[in-house]
Amino acid sequence: MTNNNKNRLMPLLLAVCVVVGILIGTFYANHFSGNKLGIINTSSNKLNALLRIIDDQYVDTVNMYNLVEEAMPQILGELDPHSAYIPAKDLEAVNSDLKGSFSGVGIQFTIQDDTIHVNSVIPGGPSEKVGMLAGDRIIEVDDSVFVGKIVTNEEAMRRLKGEKGSTVKLGVYRPGEQEILHFSVVRGDIPVKSIDAAYMINERFGYIKVNKFGETTYPELLVALAKLNQANYQGLIIDLRGNTGGYMAAAIQMINEFLPGNSLIVYTEGRKSPRENYTSNGTGSSQNIPLVVLMDEGSASASEIFAGAIQDNDRGTIIGRRSFGKGLVQQPIEFSDGSAIRLTIARYYTPSGRCIQKPYQKGNDSEYEMDLITRYEHGEFFSADSIKQNTEEIYYTRLGRTVYGGGGIMPDIFVPQDTTGITSYFRMAASRGLIIRYTLDYTDKNRSTLQQYSTPDSMADYLKTQKLLEKFASYAEKKGLKRRNILMYKSKKLFDENLYGNIIYNMLGIEAYIEYSNHTDKTVQKALEVLEKGESFPKAPEEKES
Repeated sequence: MTNNNKNRLMPLLLAVCVVVGILIGTFYANHFSGNKLGIINTSSNKLNALLRIIDDQYVDTVNMYNLVEEAMPQILGELDPHSAYIPAKDLEAVNSDLKGSFSGVGIQFTIQDDTIHVNSVIPGGPSEKVGMLAGDRIIEVDDSVFVGKIVTNEEAMRRLKGEKGSTVKLGVYRPGEQEILHFSVVRGDIPVKSIDAAYMINERFGYIKVNKFGETTYPELLVALAKLNQANYQGLIIDLRGNTGGYMAAAIQMINEFLPGNSLIVYTEGRKSPRENYTSNGTGSSQNIPLVVLMDEGSASASEIFAGAIQDNDRGTIIGRRSFGKGLVQQPIEFSDGSAIRLTIARYYTPSGRCIQKPYQKGNDSEYEMDLITRYEHGEFFSADSIKQNTEEIYYTRLGRTVYGGGGIMPDIFVPQDTTGITSYFRMAASRGLIIRYTLDYTDKNRSTLQQYSTPDSMADYLKTQKLLEKFASYAEKKGLKRRNILMYKSKKLFDENLYGNIIYNMLGIEAYIEYSNHTDKTVQKALEVLEKGESFPKAPEEKES
């Protein structure tokens, strides 16, 4: 190339170099500049930048930790009703309910008149080992007085729970003793049971009440089934009423006990979560036992997985009322500070393809939270005809029975909420907590006499001789509830059931209370009727002649 040609091209090369230099400089300036506003090019960067700007430039000092803690629930609240933020201080309490145990002193208590009243002492637990008794009042914790307005459920739990092996000093007032008793209790593992009751409800049929699906639910179920098997049970009622769910894995393990091999139990699917099927493996011990499942509007999540699998596989009969309608799967994600989120990552679907999640509007929890009240006001708890079903979402069970999607599991047999005997007097007595408070007081004063009765039926027979309704009315009047004889005796059956039931619970525990209550429970009685008639296994719909 000649010198003349080089001279002519030099300006062009210089121009190209300048342009390239400007572009490179602009790129690095935009991406690596120290100016905070320069990096706000995505939504996530906006949030980070906003917090830094507030921290650097806001007119007043801001507690950034508190600001983030308050913002986290708001952000997750814009997604769906079940994605949630759990602060570090609450995470242990939230998890312990499903973990199967927690570390504590081993008592069940209520707070009355600003004082901890020990309702029962867990057999074999730390408190029983040192000699604490039901009826004791805890008035000191670690050498400090613990009575008065500071005594709340949250504060009591905080002081009584603690690390396993640690010691808490308790000062106890015991009725009949002259001096305060002092105990040093070494905290230990306290079991949190998933199954409240497992017993033979009559000579032929067993009953199991499951209150949640936690880590120990499946082992507890196996123990319960073994107990019933020893009594030669010929049919089973599983009560999931009020069971708000828990771990999906626990529900799947439990369902596996009742389904033949290779039956679809549930499947999950989400935007970032490919479809995953969960099927039975055929090792279940109760695949052929007649089965009835009880549910109501308080049955949610894992309870609905269980009921949906039983219904869609035509394995048993569902009795009660429409379930809650939670079909979202949450993934727990923990942060380094001990807090966590539960983020919805998928939906679950029953074997027929139904998504049980009821409708919701993102960021509008109020209408979702009011759904059960809306159902009540609409009459759904009292009449199956009042239930709003999405008849456009039609699905079919294995035998071809029609089921519907769009929110909750519809029972095969509807049983309305029992309102017999409810009066304004009973409603006020219950809502003010007077029935519970009276029965706790009665139990405390008559504990030695009540200890003579070891079964719910024998204790109920004794209580029937004690004219408890009259005694309660006098107690309630002193507490500000005016006596209304006509209304009171119109609700006598309800009062008797609640008064006797609560005292039985205080003395004999939750299983005895459930056994007593089931004598008059219309949903349970309907389940027994279905089992007695041999009608628990659904039948295929009859073909209509054309």
